[in-house]
Amino acid sequence: MAVIKQDDLIASVADALQYISYYHPPDFIRAMAAAYEKEQSPAARAALQQILVNSRLCALGKRPICQDTGIVNVFLEVGMELSWDAELSVDEMINAGVRQGYLDADNPLRGSVLADPDGARSNTKDNTPAVIHTRMVRGDKLGVEVAAKGGGSEAKARFAMLNPSDSVADWILSVVPGMGAGWCPPGILGVGVGGTPEKAMLLAKEAMMAPIDMHELQGRRPANRDEALRLELFERVNALGIGAQGLGGLTTVLDVKVRSYPTHAANKPVAVIPNCVATRHLRFALDGSGPARFEPPDLRDWPDIAFELGDDVRRVDLQALTRAEMARWRAGDTLLLSGRMLTGRDAAHKKLLDLLEAGEPLPVDLKDRFIYYVGPVDAVRDEAVGPAGPTTATRMDRFTRPLLERTGLLGTIGKAERGPEAVAAIRDHGATYLIAVGGAAYLVSKAITKSTLLAFPELGMEAIYEFEVRDMPVTVAVDATGQSVHNEGPKRWARSLPDGRNAIPISNVPVTS
Repeated sequence: MAVIKQDDLIASVADALQYISYYHPPDFIRAMAAAYEKEQSPAARAALQQILVNSRLCALGKRPICQDTGIVNVFLEVGMELSWDAELSVDEMINAGVRQGYLDADNPLRGSVLADPDGARSNTKDNTPAVIHTRMVRGDKLGVEVAAKGGGSEAKARFAMLNPSDSVADWILSVVPGMGAGWCPPGILGVGVGGTPEKAMLLAKEAMMAPIDMHELQGRRPANRDEALRLELFERVNALGIGAQGLGGLTTVLDVKVRSYPTHAANKPVAVIPNCVATRHLRFALDGSGPARFEPPDLRDWPDIAFELGDDVRRVDLQALTRAEMARWRAGDTLLLSGRMLTGRDAAHKKLLDLLEAGEPLPVDLKDRFIYYVGPVDAVRDEAVGPAGPTTATRMDRFTRPLLERTGLLGTIGKAERGPEAVAAIRDHGATYLIAVGGAAYLVSKAITKSTLLAFPELGMEAIYEFEVRDMPVTVAVDATGQSVHNEGPKRWARSLPDGRNAIPISNVPVTS
């Protein structure tokens, strides 16, 4: 009979979280490299290049792939014959491991978990508690799957109670475009079908962690309905032309995973949850012989790609930038930014707007400045800042017009598309929205030479900082005329399937989301 020791489980969870923070799964890297090789869209190919370069840098430097180091999901399979040598409960042991892993001095991970989610939303500062799912199984081993899911991809989870006769594939095709690029494609779609509402969501979450094997499945006939659905969705979603970072391209999903479960005769629960380019998960087992050991992956799986942006890149001095110069930029242009920019996310934007509404002075002057939507990882050693990739800009849409109108702000930098309200505000004020590549946080941080806290220190990673940057790569996503690369790019790369079936999703399926 295996005896699982408390310290072994805590250490294993902590080590697993450190491991997945800087190592992509090798199957994911192979699939990303294949997508990069075949990509024909210049914008999408450039994004894939940055993601792959970032991944290799993280594997070598042991720093986080993405600044959003995720909310921890743990799936336990507890053998009914094992016993414990522990004073803490199982959940307490898991959370002790999360705490230890996220507070590691050599590679601190960002605390993103907030208590009192509909109230004070105070940061727990150690990323606890984890979300834990436990099953009792035969045997005397403890199986553990650890995943760290970023908020951008979790925000795009969708659920519907379909009628029994409704098409699962058509419903998914109806919601994927509305997910936008905030989940940082290309990635994996996890699909759950059946059971009850909460079971379908759990199936989708579990499905996405299976190994990527779409190429193998394409080489043989599907063995069951779930595999047939995987093939259909893989073809139809990629035919939408959304592409890497939503810029338009051939690959939106690297794989689609489907898990199903029996359901009530009157129901067809369906859930879809994406896993982003910061795919982070690891499975291990404990048998009483000590903590789990994790061998580094073979770095030969990572393509040795140089970071190159081409000859048409524009270099921009943020301190000398004028609206006249900015008006010449066009959606899709590549820029290298140098100079000083401000940072700010949801909480800082709300504080700024509250001050404006109260007629009080702002703690920072926003005139002729850019705000970068970012919540970086803490710096270590000689870093100016830790991994500092963009957060989803759509969350700041409601703040965009008042800040542009009342502060003289020039523009913003984030990831993913802007909604119609924000695009109209950008157009009306001759401003600009730029994007950095989501999933390239360590690469972006290499361009940041200095970080200075300016306001709202109580917000932690959401405080307002001033970054000094040198040659920070960005793409013009919405130009001063209101043209959006996220609207035009997918249109150019959408395609019909070989059988003539239209890949554009239907919209008449009843949805509850």
